[in-house]
Amino acid sequence: MSSVASFDAGRLAMHRRRKMVNAFALSLSLGAMAFGLVWLIWILWETLVLGLGGLNLAVFTEMTPPPQAETGGLANAIYGSLIMVVLATALGTPLGILSGVYIAEYGRNNWLGRSTHFINDILLSAPSIVIGLFIYAVVVAPLKGFSAFAGVLALALIVVPVVINTTQNMLALVPNALREAAYALGTPKWKVILSITLKASMAGVITGVLLAVARIAGETAPLLFTALSNQFFTSSLGEPMASLPVTIFKFAMSPYENWQKLAWAGVFLITLGVLGLNIVARVLFRNKH
Repeated sequence: MSSVASFDAGRLAMHRRRKMVNAFALSLSLGAMAFGLVWLIWILWETLVLGLGGLNLAVFTEMTPPPQAETGGLANAIYGSLIMVVLATALGTPLGILSGVYIAEYGRNNWLGRSTHFINDILLSAPSIVIGLFIYAVVVAPLKGFSAFAGVLALALIVVPVVINTTQNMLALVPNALREAAYALGTPKWKVILSITLKASMAGVITGVLLAVARIAGETAPLLFTALSNQFFTSSLGEPMASLPVTIFKFAMSPYENWQKLAWAGVFLITLGVLGLNIVARVLFRNKH
């Protein structure tokens, strides 16, 4: 009986110890979450208050103003950001999807697929300023001029590895039984990929594209070395073009109150756009699974 009692006492002590460890770990987790939420809510609150304070109709209809001007807006910067982001997405998405399909469906067991996967991992973690400097060296410097086209190329190089990684991961989640069933019916491999595997993972692929767009929407460093900026409206890809991130960087560092207000308005617009894209991406991902 004494051995049974000592065994029960040991189990009770171990149970209490586990409960204490669990309570301690849970407290640490909740504390870390609260710490992060405080900063996140603070940032969003400041963005909301200061951003809404700088918003007006002129922000969407007028060009970026000179220092201490009474009126002015961000129309040229908004247009420039939209043009460069859309063109970079249109350029990088097909390359990313095709490369992701090759790695997942054709290159699993050959050196080219493994090498492409390795290089893509490096590009995925490369600082955006490095990509900006690369495009500066191979495009801007030889052509002796900044241009929106160079900015599009820099942003596209950021889009490609994100889309490749997402496409590859989504295709890897498709059960091999679907492929094997299609092969058993005599379906060609390209048709299996197009009609079955890509179709089954389409929501995840679109999620990756939206996340890539959200990433490049706020990139500043690559555009400083490529598209630079422009105080006036231009639709030519061969000239410097204004963008919201670069305009925010320039205006926020200035001592002029009107520029600072416009910078916060730009921050609010980018935050709202990126938040919307992330919500759409998460909704699509949730519906997929």
